[in-house]
Amino acid sequence: MRLGVNIDHVATVREARKINEPDPVAAAVIVELAGADGIVCHLREDRRHLSDRDFVLLKEVVKSHLNLEMAATPEMIKIASRVQPDMATLVPEKRQEITTEGGLDVVNNLDLIKDTVMKLRTSNIIVSLFINPDLEQIKASARAGTDYVELHTGRYAEASSANEQEEELSTLQSMAYAAAKLGLSVSAGHGLNYYNVQGIAKLDKIEELNIGHSIIGRAIFTGLEAAVREMKRLISE
Repeated sequence: MRLGVNIDHVATVREARKINEPDPVAAAVIVELAGADGIVCHLREDRRHLSDRDFVLLKEVVKSHLNLEMAATPEMIKIASRVQPDMATLVPEKRQEITTEGGLDVVNNLDLIKDTVMKLRTSNIIVSLFINPDLEQIKASARAGTDYVELHTGRYAEASSANEQEEELSTLQSMAYAAAKLGLSVSAGHGLNYYNVQGIAKLDKIEELNIGHSIIGRAIFTGLEAAVREMKRLISE
């Protein structure tokens, strides 16, 4: 199972002071050297952390796999088509939110999503849709023509008991099977950390886990390389 590391929070620390450090591009280099299989970044409409320049430099520097999280807007389609990351993950985006809240509603926005997927794939960009683990959303994602779905693991991460956690794991597993049956590749992410990642890592059909906040938080105490290596170890075990 692959590990994609989201480096947005390095930029969040930089933007707290509006200076030029720490550099998320330098962080991406360290993350790759530590064994991560890909770099994830979110270029938000309000540019609250990552900048356009960061994104362009990441495209030049990243040697593994660059996954751009983005809203399905004309501006972001234009930027992605110009820079051409390896993958674009369409996510819902609200200006007031602290982090992405819930999955994309593909069912009720099918025409928009389908059009966005088509434009990105025309630019030779692999497309993923960040969705809740829901069968109707998976079916709609297949109709939209996406390559991947990324299952939102928030309910699993926030489970308050072992029984609730097992129920969420069961849902994620059945939805991963459903997506694979429809010809979709599957990744997962949101709220995963060093304590809950192994539950997800044992599931079939999930090819990649995308993790950011927990790794960057651990890096404050252990260093970024050690934080990435520890997460890779937990997943591979």
